Amino acid sequence: MELLRNAVRPYAWGSRTAIADLLGRPVPTPHPEAELWMGAHPGDPSRVLRSGGDEVSLLSLLDDHPSHHLGAECVRRWGGRLPFLLKVLAADEPLSLQAHPSAEQAAEGFAREERAGIARNAPNRNYPDPTAKPELVCALTEFHALAGFRDAQRTVRLLDALQVPSLRAHRELLAGQPDADGLRALFTTWITLPEHYLREVLPELLEACVAHVRERGEFALECRTVLELGEAYPNDAGVLASLLLNRLVLQPGEAIFLPAGNLHAYLHGTGIEILANSDNILRCGLTPKHVDVPELLKVLDFSCGDMRVLKGESLDANRTAYRVPADEFELSRLDWTPAESGTVHVDSPGPQILLCTKGSVRLDCSSGDPQRAVELSRGGSVWLAASDPAVRVRPTELDAEGQAQVFRAAAGAFGE
Repeated sequence: MELLRNAVRPYAWGSRTAIADLLGRPVPTPHPEAELWMGAHPGDPSRVLRSGGDEVSLLSLLDDHPSHHLGAECVRRWGGRLPFLLKVLAADEPLSLQAHPSAEQAAEGFAREERAGIARNAPNRNYPDPTAKPELVCALTEFHALAGFRDAQRTVRLLDALQVPSLRAHRELLAGQPDADGLRALFTTWITLPEHYLREVLPELLEACVAHVRERGEFALECRTVLELGEAYPNDAGVLASLLLNRLVLQPGEAIFLPAGNLHAYLHGTGIEILANSDNILRCGLTPKHVDVPELLKVLDFSCGDMRVLKGESLDANRTAYRVPADEFELSRLDWTPAESGTVHVDSPGPQILLCTKGSVRLDCSSGDPQRAVELSRGGSVWLAASDPAVRVRPTELDAEGQAQVFRAAAGAFGE
């Protein structure tokens, strides 16, 4: 059981306040801070804090002592690699419109690009590793996102409400086939439109969205999103594509799971994100980065309907688990209030990371060794190796709202 020091990633879409506030640093920061990484990603592994002030890379520890830190089963399944990455994600501006491949697609794409001799760090590399990248994001604040294709008939209603002249034929295409195949045809048409056509259609679309917002129409939220994206990314086909996706507003504690093939874009807010430890991203818009539409079309899932919002499964008075079909990770949440302030026992035969997001907590080993107790304040995190004994977690200070909270990330092979 050891404290972690974690890397902050300064992407342009990040927040100047959210992560710094979590870590107790002055705000606003000079530059945007987008993600706080906790784990053993080669690009920015966490540092394990040792007694005496020494630090060591978590990645190095796993390389040197895989069985001790990961456990035999995790080593067998994931080859000595921590299979998950835990993040705090803080978005003040939209992220790219993207999807991730399945395990089979990632393995094939990785092998293909290796044979082609594309450097793994090349900007046009789609598959820098051979693994899938499922994701789960749980809101810490109100969190806005686009995710999954909306029911096709509802999208037809949206297009009817907007009445954009240059999109009439496209509306007829989807109305004639309001299913996954119709969405594939319409999305492919829109995402491959030449720029000169986008310069004609997007101003018409934005004008129609302004009118719909003024009228407080049924799709006002979707139209405001189109207007925001159109301002940030003029003449980008991703603005059109956003019309096809579910527009979600998550409240704190709510989550969405993004499996392989799910087209999505995070728009605004702060959340806890847990994902498979992979860099495989296929983008199609809303970004200056590499876009590969033909490759994206190979992996996209065009099934449509409402995106399921996860409330979490209550395990007891203090524990909530987010059950998703991902072998690489599981996420749970520990909460305390004045009425429910008891000790929570945390154990797993695999590796774990605990992050405190509200109040302060104390972690004690079940062995009772006081030398191994750890205090975690807001923003603090701890590494629990597979060989560590079970720990007891109890609140030492509630925040101004009378709450303490800890998120627990673990390898998905091991249940609660």
